[in-house]
Amino acid sequence: MFCPRCQSILIPKKIGKKTQMTCSCGYKEKNKVTLIMEEKVENKGKKIEVVDKKVETLPKTKEDCPKCRNHEAYYWLVQTRAADEAATRFFKCSKCSHTWRAY
Repeated sequence: MFCPRCQSILIPKKIGKKTQMTCSCGYKEKNKVTLIMEEKVENKGKKIEVVDKKVETLPKTKEDCPKCRNHEAYYWLVQTRAADEAATRFFKCSKCSHTWRAY
């Protein structure tokens, strides 16, 4: 429901014992309107499988892990210092999950 004056959305507000739809511009709905909002979720007997597996969405690059010597790692950039300096590159080994950084 929208305000006829300013076209903003009307918000329910409790005034005394009744609830009226009101607007920030001062408009109050004169008619009492009953609103019912429902949401149905149907499962129909299907089991929901929860998979406890971490999915990496970071890009991969060829970088040697200092811990396990694997040749592949995920990477991301973070601006850790001043804006006029280069960003810090972080790496995470795709095999052992060891994390390190390069400046």
